[in-house]
Amino acid sequence: MDVNILLFNDFETLDIFGPIEILSKVEEYKINYYSQNGGTVVSAQNAPIITESINCASYDGILVIPGGKGTRVLVNDLPFINMLKEAAERSLYCLSICTGSALLAKTGLLDGKNATSNKKAFEWVKSTNSNVNWIKKARWVVDGKYYTSSGVSAGMDMTLGFIRDCFNEQTAIEIANHIEYIWNSDCSKDLFA
Repeated sequence: MDVNILLFNDFETLDIFGPIEILSKVEEYKINYYSQNGGTVVSAQNAPIITESINCASYDGILVIPGGKGTRVLVNDLPFINMLKEAAERSLYCLSICTGSALLAKTGLLDGKNATSNKKAFEWVKSTNSNVNWIKKARWVVDGKYYTSSGVSAGMDMTLGFIRDCFNEQTAIEIANHIEYIWNSDCSKDLFA
C-alpha cells in the first residue's frame, strides 16, 4: 500500500520523519514524497526533500500530513486546501500530525468529527474551523479514517497506534522496540495538554 507523504515548505521535520521511520518498518508499505507542484521542499529545519507532484499519487493509500510553520500560510491558500481535500477524500486513511490538522480542518472534512492538534498552537488551530470537536487532552484522536495527533513527537505515538489498529498491538510494540522508542500508547492522555 502506498504511503503518500504530503510536504510543503517549512514543515516540521520530526512531524513527518518520526512517522516515516515507523511506517517504513511495515513491509507492505511503500513511502512516497509529494508536494503540491513537485520539486524540492525545505523543512523548517532546512532539510531539503525532493518530491513529486501530488497529481502523480495513487489516492487509494495512506495520506500523511505534517504540521509546522508552513501551515500558517497554507491554511489560507485555497488551491492548496482544495488539493488536500481531494487527496484526503480519495485516501483510505488520512493521518495528520501537529498543526497539519488545521489544514485538514480547513478542508471541511473534519466537520462534526473529533480531532486534536499541537497544544501550544491549539487555540489557533481551533480558530481555523469551529465545526470540529477539538479534544485538548488527547495525545491523538481517531474518527473514521482520520487520525490527528498532538505536536511533533505525538505523531510517532499516533503512527504506532495506527499500526496497532491496522495490524495488532504486538506489531506496534515490536516496531517501537526496534527503534528504541518508549511508546505512549494511551491516546487519551497527553502530558503536554
